[in-house]
Amino acid sequence: MTPISLLFALLWQLLVVLLTAVHGGLNLIQGASGGGGGSWQLLQRSIGITAMHMQLLNNDRVVIFDRTDFGESNISLPNGRCRDDPNEAVVPHDCTAHSVEYDVVTNRVRPLFVQTDVWCSSGSLFPDGRLIQTGGFNNGDRVVRIFKPCGDCDWEEIPYGLTQRRWYATNHILPGGQQIIIGGRRQFNYEFYPKTASTSKYYNLRLLVQTNVRDSEDNLYPFVFLNVDGNLFIFANYKSILFDYVKGVVVKTFPDMPDGQPRCYPSTGSAVLLPLKIFGRAAPQPEVLVCGGAPKGSFLSAKKYGKFVGALKTCGRIRITDPEPKWVMETMPLARVMGDMLLLPNTDVLIINGGSAGTAGWEYGRDPVFNPVIYMPDNPIGSRFDVLNPSTIPRMYHSTAILLRDGRVLVGGSNPHTFYNFTGVLFPTELRLEAFSPPYLDPKSDTLRPKIITPASQAEFKYGQSVTVQFTVTATLDANSVTVTMIAPSFNTHSFSMNQRLLVLGEGNVVAKAKSTYETRVTMPGSGNLAPAGYYLLFVVHQKIPSPGIWIHIQ
Repeated sequence: MTPISLLFALLWQLLVVLLTAVHGGLNLIQGASGGGGGSWQLLQRSIGITAMHMQLLNNDRVVIFDRTDFGESNISLPNGRCRDDPNEAVVPHDCTAHSVEYDVVTNRVRPLFVQTDVWCSSGSLFPDGRLIQTGGFNNGDRVVRIFKPCGDCDWEEIPYGLTQRRWYATNHILPGGQQIIIGGRRQFNYEFYPKTASTSKYYNLRLLVQTNVRDSEDNLYPFVFLNVDGNLFIFANYKSILFDYVKGVVVKTFPDMPDGQPRCYPSTGSAVLLPLKIFGRAAPQPEVLVCGGAPKGSFLSAKKYGKFVGALKTCGRIRITDPEPKWVMETMPLARVMGDMLLLPNTDVLIINGGSAGTAGWEYGRDPVFNPVIYMPDNPIGSRFDVLNPSTIPRMYHSTAILLRDGRVLVGGSNPHTFYNFTGVLFPTELRLEAFSPPYLDPKSDTLRPKIITPASQAEFKYGQSVTVQFTVTATLDANSVTVTMIAPSFNTHSFSMNQRLLVLGEGNVVAKAKSTYETRVTMPGSGNLAPAGYYLLFVVHQKIPSPGIWIHIQ
């Protein structure tokens, strides 16, 4: 980019911020239960690509990629490597990277080589820490790609690893170590990877037929969570089921979300499985929270008429193990479409990125929402939301966010255009990478912040194993406010974090060992239904202030 075009892009972005403040800023603080908090840090002015997909690995590196079919990126492949594809309409001979590895510790970027188109694809981690990434567009729609967490690894690609084309699908790791891949554009079915003799084909899923809307779909990237009984909660559009993927049968059909409004792509809301408390005698009570999205018809309104309908302000929450489950509706302080929902180590939920009008899709989103919001699931209804300090960077269609081991949230992406467009557009293609520090990282809380002494990072544990966690806190300890949590690192794209899961292993039960040194004993999850085998981040939390995490491996 020339200096003049860079200046133009910066001025244009400033204008967008000012216009947004005038148009929607007056309602930014309405409904807030607090005075804000949190801080932002620019990490990289350009990582060379726009971060459409992100996954944290257990070596504290993040795999990031966009797509291969919309022009040259701003980072070159090393050693003169190039990607040659005579069928590529934009750049048949491309010597730039469309995937990078970001090193969290050193704040450096390494270009990676991906051969087939990963646009709007999906993925999840295997129990051994490898990223298994599936599908995409055109020559990538049936490809399985593998990335190992090692110093100089690169993508490995399996051309026909899938039986069906998977574009806008959802992946989830299963208790047995397989991944299930559900849906995708014009795919009303699911399949497994790796294949076995009994899972070598694809299987129809009627829910995806029932929830498909002509000309807008509204059931892509369905929200999928593993229930504590081993079945899958699957949400598409505004309907949801509990599904036995072993037998291929629907175990339970949940009530429709009361407002009947679409929540999946392109009317893109987001969803989380709320933290599972697995200590004590009581069985965990899994609840799903779905927030935001766009009203019916928003996609066609933007596409056909250039009218951008205001996003949804509502959330629905449902306890999926209740004999007669019902949705409880809540109202967010800010309407939001294309927002990301992340589980934080202290069991709060962060809602971040997106816009307040329009939908996902090329040029169809408007009015960026710069303020993140915290949702506190254990607070009484009506006092669960808090609006936090804003970013200055619009994060619209194709933006991403993931939790890091130190408790920060890595935020990147935003490209609402068919190609890389840096000038002359409302929202320039965004190559910057930033970190959001939630309020619990305020330096004023440093004396309350635990630091884990043992176990050591990368420790291995068995299901049901009793573990002593030793930690330090320099301030006076409130033993009753200590919890131990573990979080599965998620694959984030298109406002959904696949495989995201937080378990509370214990609370209280703290013993003083020395000055400022304490220990607590917790029990690892008892089965893969509670926590599929793999790598997790373990935290000690004191007065809602989490320690830096450590990696643990459960199997």
